[in-house]
Amino acid sequence: MPTPRQAQPHELNDLVELAHAFYLEDGFATPPEQLRANLANLLADDSARVAVIDNDGGQLLGFAITTTSFGLENGPIAELEDLYVTPESRHAGLGRALIADSTTWASRHGCTYLEIVVTDGEQYTQLIRYYHTAGFSHPRTLLRKRLS
Repeated sequence: MPTPRQAQPHELNDLVELAHAFYLEDGFATPPEQLRANLANLLADDSARVAVIDNDGGQLLGFAITTTSFGLENGPIAELEDLYVTPESRHAGLGRALIADSTTWASRHGCTYLEIVVTDGEQYTQLIRYYHTAGFSHPRTLLRKRLS
């Protein structure tokens, strides 16, 4: 089983390709240029972890992005913002390995919770079930307002 590791700046192009495929699969229209800029910032940010998992040949098979924030109620928390495994690499435990990596990273950073937001869509029920089996629960509903 491959082990997740911190993504390196020289892997930015491969990460952009994975992120773009992920967003297309989920129906998001974020342009690759914006994904590139955001990924570059995340790779340079100590309050974020961009973990990747690859095969023996170094080909990226998936990634997870975890960030931290601080709030009055819980202090430091982490959010597993993105989790993606290429379709041909699914059902091999790579997603679970990336979740475990995010959990370990968040714990090391003193976070009290690891949160994840599941977006409504065709796979909503399947994703909720998947994350429940990984130990997540849904005690809150997140609403958001777009800021201009």
